[in-house]
This record gives sequence, C-alpha cells and structure tokens, in this order.
Amino acid sequence: MWEAIAQGLIRAGKVEAKQVLASAPTDRNLCHFRALGCQTTHSNQEVLQSCSLVIFATKPQVLPAVLKEVAPVVTAEHVLVSVAAGVSLSTLEELLPPNTRVLRVSPNLPCIVQEGAMVMARGHHAGSEEAKLLQNLLEACGQCEEVPEAYVDIHTGLSGSGVAFVCTFSEALAEGAIKMGMPSALAHRIAAQTLLGTAKLLQQEGQHPAQLRTDVLTPAGTTIYGLHALEQGGLRAATMSAVGSRGGHGSSPT
Repeated sequence: MWEAIAQGLIRAGKVEAKQVLASAPTDRNLCHFRALGCQTTHSNQEVLQSCSLVIFATKPQVLPAVLKEVAPVVTAEHVLVSVAAGVSLSTLEELLPPNTRVLRVSPNLPCIVQEGAMVMARGHHAGSEEAKLLQNLLEACGQCEEVPEAYVDIHTGLSGSGVAFVCTFSEALAEGAIKMGMPSALAHRIAAQTLLGTAKLLQQEGQHPAQLRTDVLTPAGTTIYGLHALEQGGLRAATMSAVGSRGGHGSSPT
C-alpha cells in the first residue's frame, strides 16, 4: 500500500523521489521503490534517524515488533503514521515512547493514480498541525478526510476492500454484455468508463445515489427490469454484508 502512496505523492510532485527512504527486510520489496528513484535501506532505525515523517506500512501482525525495534530512536521531532489495518492508536502509543505523535491512515489502491479514498485519525499527542501536514500530503493521492478512529476500520471494508468489490461488479457488467454478443475488450472498457462517469456524477452533483438512480429510470424500461434482477439476486444485501465482514480476524485485509 505504501508503494501506491509513494507513487501518488511523486507523480503529483508533492515530494521528490530522492526524498523518500524506504525500508524492508529484503530487496524483493524494495526494487519497486528503486525503480521510482527512491532511496532504500534494510534498516528501520536508519529511516527514523533520517526522516521526521515516517509511515509504517507493515502487515498488522508485524507492526508491534517493528515499533519495538525503532522505539529507542524515536524523538519528539517524529510524526509516525500507521496504515496497518486493525492496529489501534492506543496500541501504537503503548509501544512507543511517551508523547509520541501518532496518526492512523486507511488508504486504498487508487492512491497510485491520485484517486484514492482515505481517512485519517490522530492520537492523543498529534495536533492539528500534524494532521494538516499529513492531510496536505495525502490529498495529492486523492480524497483524505479526518475522522474519529472508530471510522478507520469501517473504511477498510468500505473503500480498501471496496476496490475489489467494485472490480467484481465491473467484471460482471462486462460479462453481461459479452453474453449478449459484445466483444470482451470493448465490454470491459465501457464498463470501466460507466463506473468512472457515475462516480464523477455522484461527486460533482452531490446527489444521493438513489436520486441519480431514479433519474435513469423510465416506466417499464430496461433499467427497472435490470434493477429488479439485481434485487432478486441479493446484490444490495450481499454488498452490505461484504463491507461489514471482518473475516474473523478483527479487521478486513486490503
């Protein structure tokens, strides 16, 4: 996920590639950063010693060990940001020196094309200055809103996993057209553009989705028959359940 954020920041001109220092245990995870022109290291402590804003993009189960490793070199100058799903601000603060400025961010993959949907929450010692700094950076990758921490895990299901849900729907739309005789490549291009155009309408017009849906309907038309088929298939209920799913692990993987 941090690779997507790094690409978004660099492409938007918010930071230069050479200003980014990435750390990972092996070269396998660093080759993409090197291709972007970023600096790399195998030392997490080196990152803390070189950078004041540090983003932790490890798997949730790995993060506690990484925080314990870097804790001895954390100073009052650092702003530490976690994108690990399900790891609370209180847990982060417990594993770090007292008064450490900590924030959580829940991003999603479209950050790579500057169309991400992100939320952020700040810990007890992070103030508005740190929040504005992070928000200003991340808005180069899309939309970023500060929210209560309780919303961060909800966002993981809505927008992190939601990318996969939307792709599944896009694929199904295209396959419906393929079944009717449209060439596959054309059907997938039109399905993707339909999702993009609809999203822009929802954003720019500020309408509730139900209103925009109503605008498309005509009595006894193809759209209402199609919506009836979707309702019979349980699309709405299945989607609501998918967003609320935690897979039995307390947080949804992105």
